[in-house]
Amino acid sequence: MSLFELLSWSCSLTLDQISQILELTPEKVLILIDGIDEYVSHPPSHSMLVLTNPSDRARPMDILRSVLKGILLPESFMLVTTRSLAADAVMNLLKGPQRFTEIVGFSERGVQEYFQKFFQDEQLFRKTYERVKINESLLTACSVPLLCWMVCFCLKKHFTDDDHVMRKLKTNTSIYVHFVSTLLEHHDQSQSVLTMLRSLGQRAEEGVKKREGLFVEKSVTATGLDPATNVFLYKDSLKRNNRQVPVFKFMHLSFQEFFTALYYVLLDKKESWGKVTDLLTSLKMKGIINRPSPERRSNPIPSVVMFLCGLLNEKASSSLFEMIKWTVPQIIKLKTNLQESLLTVIRHNGCELFALRCLYELQDENVVRRALGDWVSMNLYNVSLRSTDCWVLLYCLECCPHVRYLNLMYCDLTAEKLKILQPALCMCENMRLSVKHLSEVGDLIQILGKSKFLKKMRVQESENSAESPRWSLDLSVTHGDVLLSLSSSEKNPSFPAVLNITLTCPQSEISSTDWSLFLQRLSKTEKVAEDSSALDEHVSLLLSSFHSVGLKTLNLKLVSLNKSWASGIIFLAQTCTSLQQLSVSVTGLLLEEGLMFLKKSLTEPHCTVIIEGRKCSKLTDQCKEQDWSHICNEKVEIHLKPKANHL
Repeated sequence: MSLFELLSWSCSLTLDQISQILELTPEKVLILIDGIDEYVSHPPSHSMLVLTNPSDRARPMDILRSVLKGILLPESFMLVTTRSLAADAVMNLLKGPQRFTEIVGFSERGVQEYFQKFFQDEQLFRKTYERVKINESLLTACSVPLLCWMVCFCLKKHFTDDDHVMRKLKTNTSIYVHFVSTLLEHHDQSQSVLTMLRSLGQRAEEGVKKREGLFVEKSVTATGLDPATNVFLYKDSLKRNNRQVPVFKFMHLSFQEFFTALYYVLLDKKESWGKVTDLLTSLKMKGIINRPSPERRSNPIPSVVMFLCGLLNEKASSSLFEMIKWTVPQIIKLKTNLQESLLTVIRHNGCELFALRCLYELQDENVVRRALGDWVSMNLYNVSLRSTDCWVLLYCLECCPHVRYLNLMYCDLTAEKLKILQPALCMCENMRLSVKHLSEVGDLIQILGKSKFLKKMRVQESENSAESPRWSLDLSVTHGDVLLSLSSSEKNPSFPAVLNITLTCPQSEISSTDWSLFLQRLSKTEKVAEDSSALDEHVSLLLSSFHSVGLKTLNLKLVSLNKSWASGIIFLAQTCTSLQQLSVSVTGLLLEEGLMFLKKSLTEPHCTVIIEGRKCSKLTDQCKEQDWSHICNEKVEIHLKPKANHL
């Protein structure tokens, strides 16, 4: 087969037309490859051909890899789609330069719009969506488009009993179970449900083992299935030898993984035990879980294991097993074996997100406690967490309140995800987080004011943040007082910005101010710096945030002390009665306008005010703000004490 023939599979152009286009205008060709992970998951051949001519003949996979590498058609463009779990494997095959966009799912607004379009009837939509909205974990699951469709399908079929249905839809597996159970209500009675599910599972397992997602009709009927009537298989076609060949596939790859897991628990005792043992052995021994591994990301085995855990959760699987009158053999033994495998994963890889997802699917608090044992720390550094993963992490942390240290650096956290995690974060003593914008931790700071456990927290704006400068926050609690420090990453600021703010206040009062609003204002300092009138108002609003927190001490590190900052300092020193000491360190110049304003206005501060920096010693032609490094600028320190001025 040549590239021309391969391209002719999916278009109506002749081989001559395709050849002419690629020869004359290859730079105008866009090749779209949808679901590339279904193809590249096959292990590459040891003798992969290097193809440079579109007319060269080779196996389809060799042709595809040459196109992806840019060896074939280097001037053409490519647009490929893949499941995010297989992204690493795909990236290793693509030529550069590359641009990536990840579709993470529906926003809450998107979920609402989908429900509205699905139900069409406005009254039914309102009734159903409002009930789902109350169930936060289910609402989060609906951010995944496939799960959203399945949830809507189940709720529409059972709208008279949707409260009962929603209580059961807690884990991913429970959604699949309920969806499958709903479809089975219309099953063709010519074959028992149990027999059909076993046959479907057998076909799914064979596909998983061979990394196949498309099945010819002969292989489907060989397992006893009727592809024409089976509601879980979709008909498709492939072009072979200039003719269309019918093939079948599961409605989604995840259903193939689900039915594989279901197959293992529907077998008799001996065969079930053997299949599960082999599955867990391959999980532990073949390096699938080792991070980071493209093989792990594109391998279906971890998903099969997660579904297996979910099916061993009696509450999640009861509706399906009751329908087919099936009791899982040796369920306790299977759970024990799964627990031991998860322990191995955790011992070798730390608190791997995969293991936590499995524990969440099991929904057995005793198993979670045994699996996590006496762990006092959890490190998920650089593991991208989706909203659904935050519910997983929350569940595991609430089952194991002895976890005191949590590292969530570079986990793609947002304010919405932190809101999910709040109950668990309040139980931690020490944590590290990173967010895109520091203001996203504002609500968390307020909640932590009531925490009995918190000792230290560090938050950084992620390195890929568009904000400049990037900010970091350090918070510690000692003897009921909070020490909070905000630092800027700006190395050579050329604007009258704040570089560091450090304050102390009672922990009981830290929730008295709107930290989200304060941190938003802080990030805008650079943008308003050049407008003096805007800067006056900005500084005033920034410092006024501290009035309600019972401020004890405040240290400011500024680039320069101009009139705007001097005015804000004066107002705070004269009106904040709880403030004991206010220190200002200026890295640049103490400008005359700021100093004169301070001397004139700050006659009776309520607290000690200490200002240190550099001042031009020349009597005339004094240095400007940009001249701060000149030799004529001398270090000075100014002390202003309550009821007396000492300059």
